Amino acid sequence: MNVKLTVIVDNVSDSSIKGEWGLSILAEYDDKKILIDAGASELFAENMERLGLDVKDIDHAVLSHAHYDHANGMPVFFQKNADAKFYVRDSVRENCYVRDFILKKYIGIPKNVLREYHDRICFVSGDFELYKGVYLIPHKTASLDMIGKREKMYIRTERGWKYDDFSHEQSVVLDTDKGLVIINSCSHGGAVNIINEIKSTFPDKNIYGLIGGLHLYNKTTDEIEKTAKAIKETGIEYICTGHCTGKRAYGIMKQHLGERLHQLKVGLELRF
Repeated sequence: MNVKLTVIVDNVSDSSIKGEWGLSILAEYDDKKILIDAGASELFAENMERLGLDVKDIDHAVLSHAHYDHANGMPVFFQKNADAKFYVRDSVRENCYVRDFILKKYIGIPKNVLREYHDRICFVSGDFELYKGVYLIPHKTASLDMIGKREKMYIRTERGWKYDDFSHEQSVVLDTDKGLVIINSCSHGGAVNIINEIKSTFPDKNIYGLIGGLHLYNKTTDEIEKTAKAIKETGIEYICTGHCTGKRAYGIMKQHLGERLHQLKVGLELRF
C-alpha cells in the first residue's frame, strides 16, 4: 500500500513556504487524495500550489475538529474543488468557544459554512470507514469534558454553556504496511487516550504512529513530562508533532522519546 503524507500548513516552516497557526495535511492513500483540515486561512491552497499540488485533485476532505485554525480554509476548498465531500462529526456546529479572561471568545468553524455548503458536508457518526484502510474514529473515553474545563473550552447549547467534551473531534486512521497511523490534529482528548481508543477499536492491529498536535504549548513541564512518559509506555513507535505542541514542549518530550519523536513542518513528506 502506497501511503504518503504532505504537511501543507503548520506553525513551523524553515523554507520559503509560509506557515501559520493551524494545520493541514494531504494524505495520499493508494490512488486517493484526502485533505485533513484546511488550516486557518486560504494559505493551505496557496501552499498546495507552491508544492505542486492541486486542490481540484482532492477526492475527500476531513475536518479533525470544529476549531477555526483547522476549518477557516473550508470555504476556499469548496470554491476550488467542485466535487469532493467534507466529512465532519455529526456533533459539529458553530458553537466552540474559549474563555479569554472574563469573556468567551468564538474559536469555531466559519459562520454559515454548514448552511452555505450543506450539500458538500457529510456528517458521520460512530466508526466510519471512508474506504478500505481509511477510517474516521470518534472519542470513546469518558469524562472528556473535564479536559474542556481545564482548557477553559466551552460549547454553546440551547440550554446554555457546557464544557467541551470534544465529541466534534475525530482521528483519521490509515492502515499501512508498518501498522496503523493515527492523525489527530490537536489531540484535545489526550494523546494517550487517543492511542488507547484506536487500540480498542482495532485490537488485532499494531499501532505504529501518531501524527498531529498534542496541545501541550500551555502545559507545565511536569505535565509535559508525564505525557511523554505515558506515550512511551503505550509502545507506539513513531510520533510526528507540531502545531499546538509548541517548541518548548517538543524539546522536553524529545528528552524522553528520543528518536521516536519528529518535528512537523510545512512541506514535510512522510511515507509509510
